[in-house]
Amino acid sequence: MAQHSRIILDTDLPGVTRRARGKVRDVYEIDGKILIVATDRISAFDYILPTGIPDKGRVLTQLSVFWFDFLGSLAPNHFLTANVDEYPDPLPRYRDQLEGRSMLVKSARMVNVECVARGYLSGSGWKEYQKNQSVCGVALPPGLKESDKLPEPIFTPSTKAQSGHDLNISMQQAAEMVGAETAAKLRNLTLSIYTRAAEYALERGIIIADTKFEFGFADGELILADEVLTPDSSRFWPLASYKPGGAQPSYDKQYVRDYLELIRWNKQPPAPPLPEDVAARTSEKYKEAYRALTGKVL
Repeated sequence: MAQHSRIILDTDLPGVTRRARGKVRDVYEIDGKILIVATDRISAFDYILPTGIPDKGRVLTQLSVFWFDFLGSLAPNHFLTANVDEYPDPLPRYRDQLEGRSMLVKSARMVNVECVARGYLSGSGWKEYQKNQSVCGVALPPGLKESDKLPEPIFTPSTKAQSGHDLNISMQQAAEMVGAETAAKLRNLTLSIYTRAAEYALERGIIIADTKFEFGFADGELILADEVLTPDSSRFWPLASYKPGGAQPSYDKQYVRDYLELIRWNKQPPAPPLPEDVAARTSEKYKEAYRALTGKVL
């Protein structure tokens, strides 16, 4: 349907209270519930670009909905419905902005720690390992190469940064922030969810190198919230081309970062627009990940 292919960079829902505008998501509050709308905005090097990525918001939402269902037996979550017909008024009248890219979820008191699971050595983890042979206080064996699979998945929490990069912290620091009992629950849930999802993805030709979860409390229960196991919150690598010893191709904004490096953008505002072919190739990478993991075409 034509309405699905429309690029949405911002939402306008008169009569509905907007609580936040993130780099990608617009968050609204209605009838004590939360509406999360994934736009087609894309950020790189901490700045939102003026060019949208076709269907990106739909991929993020539909993949999260898939994972919430798949992981439901492991962890309760905040998802209520993604069916616009079930949304309270006046939301259904904004169907053209909401269909396929929004979720109605429970309101939760979010835990102020990002919960990162790493099964492979990459990104900031690889940089830290090179310095002191550990990641977030977790000691690792000597001699590991970039992108190597770790002996077992590790929990590496970080702080939630409102702007700029999140900062890696140790388990002890996480316990000091949220309490020892909650920190232990976060670690156990994070690792069990990651392990189940990583095994599933591997059968479908995708390595989940690492991923970031967010949790919150609703009705006294710790629940999985926000987005789950998307190309924005995870490193997805194609299994067929996996080769440790360097960076891996991935199903995410790699084309965008490569283009911005190519044009030598100084990573200061204003962010430059993207050529149509770069946006299109990035969109296809997101949709490839969705197809591989769900078996469905978006």
